[in-house]
Amino acid sequence: MDHLSSGSPPLPGSSGRSAVPLDDVDRAILRELQADGRISIRALADRVSVSRSNAYARMERLVREGVVAGFTARVDPVRAGLGTAAYVLVNIEQNSWRTVTAALRDVPGVEHLAFVGGDVDLVMLVRTPDNASLRDVVLSRVHAVEGVRSTRTWLIFDETPAARPMP
Repeated sequence: MDHLSSGSPPLPGSSGRSAVPLDDVDRAILRELQADGRISIRALADRVSVSRSNAYARMERLVREGVVAGFTARVDPVRAGLGTAAYVLVNIEQNSWRTVTAALRDVPGVEHLAFVGGDVDLVMLVRTPDNASLRDVVLSRVHAVEGVRSTRTWLIFDETPAARPMP
């Protein structure tokens, strides 16, 4: 959950800054973690040319400050049985974004949800086993959320992952 949707203030000590200052070693650590989140501290230290204690301390700081938000596995959605994907653009009633986004987070199949500016209010990435399931998610689940005015669904025919590590 982010600080916008939770209604909570920015992290303490952030002084209004949106980013934590990172040096070249921090960025190298982040690149290595993006490539392999299961890397050992020893291998990480070797790859970024610092001591193990330095690598460990920096990792702990990056996690504590929220720069590293977690560790996950990259799952192939098609092989996991989610062969249908779509971007669903959602228009909502004015001033309902907190309750709508909270409700949409709980809708099965919603992988990503972004509150955006422009012609639409929210963009969701939805993954389902098939088109019938996608239809159910959009027409039965999303439209049932109070505050949702309309949706447009863009079916994804093919995806190319943009696995670019941090600069």
